[in-house]
Amino acid sequence: MNFIPLIHAAILGIVEGATEFIPVSSTGHLILVQNLLGFTGEKENAFIIFIQLGAILAVLWIYRSKIWNLLLNWRRAPEGRRLLLNLILGTLPAAVIGLPTEDWIESHFFKPLPVSLALILGGIAILIVERMSQKPSIDNMDIIPPKKAFGVGCVQLLAILFPGVSRAGVTIIGGMFFGFSRLAATEFSFFLAIPAMMGASSIKLFKARDVISAGDIPMFGVGFIVSFIAALVVIRGLLAFISRKSFAVFAWYRILAGAALLGYLLFF
Repeated sequence: MNFIPLIHAAILGIVEGATEFIPVSSTGHLILVQNLLGFTGEKENAFIIFIQLGAILAVLWIYRSKIWNLLLNWRRAPEGRRLLLNLILGTLPAAVIGLPTEDWIESHFFKPLPVSLALILGGIAILIVERMSQKPSIDNMDIIPPKKAFGVGCVQLLAILFPGVSRAGVTIIGGMFFGFSRLAATEFSFFLAIPAMMGASSIKLFKARDVISAGDIPMFGVGFIVSFIAALVVIRGLLAFISRKSFAVFAWYRILAGAALLGYLLFF
């Protein structure tokens, strides 16, 4: 049995789970690691889409009590109805504008050079918003006004239109720009990922169904499980981190990583 694909699957599962929910661009890191491993092609791209579901499962698991209560009591609880409305409004821009253009975007911009520039610019944006941030007016995602949820959804489009920007990054920083606390912005970003990523991943996997065979199950399974475990660890760590620190460290990481990648592309 060839274990190399399983090793590659585990590495990419770690990368996906570790970067999906922090503002550093999972797409950028996955593109870079895929190229380094030579893990490219239609089947490999389908694998990347599939392991995103492992990361999403981590969110569902961590917030399982809240999600279950929301599903059971949304008719009786005003905050539950508001959260559901906000998730619909936050997902709407991606569904209406993002999905129809995503294939074209991926074919033209899923390349190291655009990703390196997006990493740098995204890092600068995080530093600007962190410096501008004042005392938040919204410290709980259950009380987010619908128009601000829609605003975060519009900002989320940047991650679809410009790979490397980071979906988590733009939704978290967008939320902070609209007056959310770091915790409220981060948790709303987590919840917004559920419909956005599950919907997009399901559609892409359906389109790629012909390139996946029964022989790929071990590789896909390893990537999914590793992505789930890595995301569990990172989400819990991030929630603890933001209670004490700002997102500046992620901004500087993005800038340095983007600059290093850009330098490599230009001079090597």
